[in-house]
Formats: sequence, C-alpha cells, structure tokens
Amino acid sequence: MTTDLTRVARWWLMALLVVTTITQPSAAQTPPTDRAAAAVANAVEGGLAYLARSQRPDGAFGGRRMGNNPAVVALAGMAFLADGDTPGRGPRGEACQRCVDYLIKNTGPNGRIAAPGAGSHGPMYSHGFATLFLAEAYGMTPRSELRDKLAAAVRLIVGAQNSEGGWRYQPAPVDADLSVTICQSMALRAARNAGVYVPPATVERCLDYVRRCQNEDGGFAYQLAGNRSSLFPRSAAGVVALYSAGVYDGDEIQRGLDYLERQAFAAGASRKVHFYYGQYYAAQAMWQSGGDRWDRWYARTRQQLVAMQKSDGSWDDNNGAHYATAMACIVLQTPNGLVPIFQR
Repeated sequence: MTTDLTRVARWWLMALLVVTTITQPSAAQTPPTDRAAAAVANAVEGGLAYLARSQRPDGAFGGRRMGNNPAVVALAGMAFLADGDTPGRGPRGEACQRCVDYLIKNTGPNGRIAAPGAGSHGPMYSHGFATLFLAEAYGMTPRSELRDKLAAAVRLIVGAQNSEGGWRYQPAPVDADLSVTICQSMALRAARNAGVYVPPATVERCLDYVRRCQNEDGGFAYQLAGNRSSLFPRSAAGVVALYSAGVYDGDEIQRGLDYLERQAFAAGASRKVHFYYGQYYAAQAMWQSGGDRWDRWYARTRQQLVAMQKSDGSWDDNNGAHYATAMACIVLQTPNGLVPIFQR
C-alpha cells in the first residue's frame, strides 16, 4: 500500500513538473520584447528612485556641477511626470511638487527663472527648460500663482527673440543659435497648449529661423552664419523645433529624419558629444515620426541606456548625474505618452 501511494505521489509530481515547464517559460524562453520592457522598467525605476532620494528639501539636487540649476530641476520634474506622477500626487508626487516650488521661488519679477550660484551654459537654456516644465505642470495642476509665473516667463521669452527669429544665451534680442532656440520653442508650445497666450508672430519668426538653419543634407547649422550641418544632437533639436512649430510632415521633416538616422547608426557618432542632449531630442523626433524609424531607433537606444546605468540607479556625464539621469529616464519613458509635449 505504501509503495502504491509513493508511486502515485511520484506520478503527480512528475505531471506537475511537466505542466509547470510548459506553462512557465524559462528566462531564456521569455520573448525578447518582454525582457527588453522589463529591463527598461527596472532602469527607469532605479533612475527615478535615485532622483527622489537625492533631492534636497528645497527641490534642488545639489551635488557636483549643475544639481541646483533650474534646467536640471525641471528635467527631473519632467522625468517624474513621464512616469505618471503629478505635483502632489503619485508615488513621487511630493518630489515633483518640490521641483515646481523651487522654480516658482526662483522666478524673478521680470519672469526670468534663475537660481543664485547655479552653474549654467547660459541663462536662457535654464529658463527654457524651466518654462517648459512649469507649463506641463500647470496643465495638470492649475494654480493661479503658477500661471502668473508661467505667463511672466513666457513674456520674457517673447521679448528676447532676436531679429533673425531665434534666441541666444542671454535674455536679450541680440543674436541666436539653434540649440537655445529649440529650448524656447518647446517652452512656448507647451505654454500655448496650457492656455497661456503666445503671439503667433513669435512662432512664425521662430519657424522661419529654424527652416533657414537647415541644409540640403537634412542637417541643421548651429547658427545662420555657419553653413555646416551640426552632427546628431543639434540636428535632432532642429527636427523637434519644426515639430514644436506645428510642422509634422513634408520634405524638411523627412530630410531631417533621414539625416538623424544616418548619424545615429554611424559608428559611435551619437556618443561623441552631448550624448544625453542628443538622445532627448532624437527620442521626440523619432517618436513623432513613428513606424519603423521609431522601432529601429528605440530598440538600439534603450539597450544602450540600460547598459550605461550605474549600480546606484544613476547615469552620469559632464553636466552631472542628476542631469544625465533625468534625461535618460525621459528618453526611456517616451512611449508612455503621459507628458503632453511628448505626445504624438
């Protein structure tokens, strides 16, 4: 009897093992897309956790280099928004709210968003990214104080546009370059989407400037005075500037996207300089394009970013870990479609 019971128990155990093997695939059998999605989710969670735990009570991030720069605070806030958090709501809603509060506190009477002692490549870079984030935040959590600060920040941008139609490092209409111009272009688009008035003439002049920066090869010159196409990062920004101005199709878009693909898949071309900046804009350009372009670009980029993440959840570059981590998280979360300015 005992032998019979043992034999039956063994039979049921073997049957269970067979069923389990069939219904629960091993890691090696897991579809590649599922493994890639899990790797991205883990990387993003690690990056957002790093940002949240390293944020100071005042909303800045401190540390070396640019942690208290308004642009870095704004980009971290955008990374939280891309995960579904909003100011005061969600697992990292309080961290997101602190980003908003920091930028409001550092908005001057004339609308300029700048923090004392913050490292910067130029105040209009910081101002543009900060205005963009405040516009996105206002669209999700309307507050009269936030709207007033946002409207003032927009007025400063409008007043700083130069005669060519672009913007430069300082909040004055003196000269212009494509890189600073795209920052202001996206900020104005987000503000307009949130219901803040932006003069149509400002948008038209900006679009004209961006178009004149594009060369026959599809790339974009850094300034009108130069005729050589900047490589991947700034040309990615040029395509996004067209999108921000409402141009979604046509020869100029297609030539720009073709140029980006040639540069992105050239050996190491996109890794030479301004890596995270370039990926941030390329993600938006390729996402808006969609289809095979997006699939090819994102498959390669997500693998690259996941491999570059450090053990503490951060990424790093010359602008500091908080900047790089925020940028990487935004890029990886582009398909989430939770931030209006990044939506198709």
